[in-house]
Amino acid sequence: MSDQPSFDGFVCPLPLRDYPQIVLGHGSGGRLSADLIQHLFVPLFDNPTLASLNDQAVLELSGLRLAFTTDSFVVNPLFFPGGDIGSLAVHGTINDLAMSGAQPLFLSAGFILEEGLAMDDLGRVVTSMARASREAGVQVVTGDTKVVEKGHGDGLFINTAGIGLVPAGLRIAADQARPGDRVIVSGTIGDHGMAIMSVREGLAFESTLVSDSAPLHTLVAAMLDATREIHCLRDATRGGVASVLNELAGQSRVGIDLDESAIPVRPAVQAACEMLGMDPLYVANEGKLVAVVPAPHADVVLDAMRRHPYGRDAVIIGQVVGEHPGLVVARTAIGGRRVVDMPLGEILPRIC
Repeated sequence: MSDQPSFDGFVCPLPLRDYPQIVLGHGSGGRLSADLIQHLFVPLFDNPTLASLNDQAVLELSGLRLAFTTDSFVVNPLFFPGGDIGSLAVHGTINDLAMSGAQPLFLSAGFILEEGLAMDDLGRVVTSMARASREAGVQVVTGDTKVVEKGHGDGLFINTAGIGLVPAGLRIAADQARPGDRVIVSGTIGDHGMAIMSVREGLAFESTLVSDSAPLHTLVAAMLDATREIHCLRDATRGGVASVLNELAGQSRVGIDLDESAIPVRPAVQAACEMLGMDPLYVANEGKLVAVVPAPHADVVLDAMRRHPYGRDAVIIGQVVGEHPGLVVARTAIGGRRVVDMPLGEILPRIC
């Protein structure tokens, strides 16, 4: 009898056979996450909507185009500079909807509570979540609560789902990047991941590191008001900008060339990354997006982004090319070139 993992007749191919147990890297948003999704979930659930591997599913229903997404939040610590697990859950769910061009409308919230969690902490989280929802113009319309024994839940986990309305005729998806397109990032990268790390590890820097957690649907709306010629949108969360660009390159079967010197990074974040031996391209964000836009429309989109509070530091960081399909290649400050691959393991666990 084969000792390979098998599920109802489905035999896991490499590289899943190399990991008989789940490791932290399977939640990184990088190579191991992609392998798990591509070789387990997608084949077994097997439908065209899931196979598109966007941040959300866009569904046709009675003449309406609905965006539907789900997410789970296990961030540690629960409270951090610039936010907490409650506001993060709202922002993260809204952003997944917004990356299809949808107007977010409704959210669900499922709370998994650990026995012993302080009621004051739960109250702070729910208050923050309610405030973030009101400020973003969405409603939490349904939910669930479960309690697990002490030692089995690490305080609090939150699961969400979201529904939004996609404008007719709009198609923004990960497989739409074309050679010649410009790659735009909406602002400085790595802020959220380094803010979490600074609190978790007790690191002190001259400048306070603050999460960039924010709802991006109004920024996307401003971009679409300028032009609907936007090919791809992704919020660069787990795995950072590097993972997003590799996903887009792979699904669109194109190459992406980056200008490393153009990528905006706050000095405090750069210093923290250097201290910890990390590359900001791989560090998570919770309020930044990557847009792939046809070259003739790039300046119009960039101007619209810079007029919005969440896009004032937007910049073009590269372009889509026909060469080296599936690869992201960065031109370094000294004129060399390096491949920016998907991260293999978990760089910063429990950041969202």
